[in-house]
Order: sequence, then C-alpha cells, then structure tokens
Amino acid sequence: MTPPGENLRINGDRLWESLMEMARIGPGIAGGNNRQTLTDSDKEGRELFRRWCEEAGLSMGVDRMGTMFMTRPGTDPEALPVYIGSHLDTQPTGGKYDGVLGVLAGLEVVRSLNDLGIKTRHPIVVTNWTNEEGARFAPAMLASGVFAGVHTLDYAYDRRDLEGKRFGDELERIGWVGEEEVGARRMHAYFEYHIEQGPILEAEERQIGVVTHCQGLWWLEFTLTGKEAHTGSTPMDMRVNAGLAMARIIEMVQAVAMSEQPGAVGGVGQVQFSPNSRNVLPGTVVFTVDIRTPEQAKLDRMRATIERRAAEICAGIGVGCAVEAVGHFDPVTFDPTLVGRVRAAAEKLGYSHMDIISGAGHDACWAARVAPATMIMCPCVGGLSHNEAEDISPAWAAAGADVLFHAVLETAEIVE
Repeated sequence: MTPPGENLRINGDRLWESLMEMARIGPGIAGGNNRQTLTDSDKEGRELFRRWCEEAGLSMGVDRMGTMFMTRPGTDPEALPVYIGSHLDTQPTGGKYDGVLGVLAGLEVVRSLNDLGIKTRHPIVVTNWTNEEGARFAPAMLASGVFAGVHTLDYAYDRRDLEGKRFGDELERIGWVGEEEVGARRMHAYFEYHIEQGPILEAEERQIGVVTHCQGLWWLEFTLTGKEAHTGSTPMDMRVNAGLAMARIIEMVQAVAMSEQPGAVGGVGQVQFSPNSRNVLPGTVVFTVDIRTPEQAKLDRMRATIERRAAEICAGIGVGCAVEAVGHFDPVTFDPTLVGRVRAAAEKLGYSHMDIISGAGHDACWAARVAPATMIMCPCVGGLSHNEAEDISPAWAAAGADVLFHAVLETAEIVE
C-alpha cells in the first residue's frame, strides 16, 4: 500500500493533555510520579487508561500477568495485529514520561485514526505491560518476559518486594488477573515509543532516535556476609567488614566498565545494610550490580571479571560472598524492515533523526524474540530519567508520535 502523506499528523495537544492527566495519578513528592506496579495508584492508572481506550472504541483483553491489550479491529479477520506497547508503572521517584509516553502515544495513534476515518487491514493493539520497571518486583520487563517464554508464570507470581509481598498476590489484590494465557497472542509487528533516557539526542539536536539495537544487561545481586561488631570498640585489624568489601567491589565495577570502553556501563543502584545502625558494622550487605553493553562478548567478559574479582576481594578480608543473577537479556538487534520504516517516516515528515542504541532495557527487547520489533525515541532534557525532574517538550512528544503513526500505518496497511 502507498504510505500516508506527510500531511497526516497525530493530535499533539490531546497527547500532551493525556500525559498530564495520567500524571495526576500517583504523584511524587517533587513533580514526578510514584506509580509502582500493582499498587493502588497502578490500579487507578489502569482504570483511566481502560476508560480512554473504551471511549476510542477499543476492546480489552487481559492476560494472567495483568498485561492490558486494547484492540482496534482491522478489516481482515486473518491478519495478525500490529502492537504498540510500553508501560504505565513508574520508579519510586519516577518521571511523567518514562513508559507512559509510549502507551498514550499508542492510544493517540488510534484516536487519530478514528478522527481521520482511516481503516487498516491489520488490527492495532495498544499494550500496557505489567511491571516493566522492576522497581518493586525484580526483574524488570517481567510480564513481557513471561510472554516471550523467558520466565515462567510461577516464577513471576513468586517474585517478592522488599516487604515480602508476592507479585501474584498483589496482582489479585488490585483485581487485574486476566483470563488469557500469557504468550498466546501472535504479533505481526511490535513498535515501542519511549523517551531516550540519555543525553545523546538533545546534545545532537535531533528530534527522533531510530533505535537499531538494545544493550544487553546483567543484574547481579551480591550478598556479602561479615560480622556485626561495634564500630567504636572493634580494632580495625579484627573486623570482618561486609561494608568495606562492598565499597571495594563498587570501585572495581567502575574500573571494569571503564576498561571496556567504548560502549559499556556498570554501577550499583540498590544497597541494603543489616542491621543498618550507625555504630554497628554490617553483618550482611545486599546490593545489585547493573552492567550493560550492546556487545555480547563484552557483556560475558564483564560479568565473569566482576564475579571473579568480587570473590577475591571478599576472601582477602574474610567476608562471605554469594551472587545471584536477578535480571538478564542479551543484546538485541531490531528488525531491519521496521527500523527502515521508522527512519523513512522521520525523513518524510521532515524531522531530524539519527540511529541510536538503547541504553535501557524495554519490553521491546523481549517482544523481539517473538515478532519483528523496533523502537522510536524522543529526547529528554539533560538525558535525565528515573528521576522526578525528568522532562520533555510537547513538540518532542508529538514528533515521535507522528513517526510512530506513519510507521504503524505502513505496517498495518491502510484500506482505501
């Protein structure tokens, strides 16, 4: 089919108004959002999204992971759907756009199709994946991981938050356990629109990121066991200090990532001390190392080096060391045909663009295992994300949604 002309655009004002209205649910303390997965705020956000979708004529399906699939029918009952997806859950101190932009831009694509009276051969399904962030229940991208067969449903249901609450119990508590078997749906293609969560597009003054790859990732959870002792009366040479071991490991992770430049990152973002008292050396320290790179060989090498050196550091000061992989995906190469359609749409619409590798993990990484998939990115101010100060402009949001609109239309095929 002939692709739609450059005069077709989404309603940018409506998209922005939807973003601002969703942001009222689960407000943070500094202008962002705290709408963590399977909380009451998550439930409220889901209900608003469902109401908007139903008003747009979409029908809802929900799978046993609570993922929402909102369908606009196509004209061909045999044609597989084109999916547009992302997530509504946020970090504890998250912004108003991470994930949410992709879901509501998908809804805006449908609303614009309705406004223009356009029919497509393939159905279009706007998707809200459960627990993409992994902030409350690790690992991240949990529902899409079960969908792609990476995790089992039982594994997902048994994930626990820091208070010991089970994923499966909380999903039931908020009333979003669906009837569909997870992964039963088939996809013609999958698109995900997201803020960059990095500084490159803004620095390069580009409106659109054409995402060609996604970095691979390991989350390695370390449990270090020392000996609780008084910080004031225990001689320095008689301490078994798990906190000291953690500090040396953090410095080592930095060195390993720097040794693998360019294109490798590593750091620690979550730490738990026990007993976490001012004048007690920690008996147990639990923390998570996050390493990422788009190159498989580097990813494998970084993990092996970090685990080996951590064991050596701990052995040198008598601290016990255990490590568990709590999150992982290999580097992803997105579908060249869909990537080409995104690039062509940006060019046709006159938006400045560049190829980019996603530094963060996304549901598209798992969707790419079961269907052709790709992503579109827009800039974010200062590259800041996972922070309540996260910000984008209405023009940036609309530009990426326009590109999404055209790439989806070409894939879903307009019916004259």
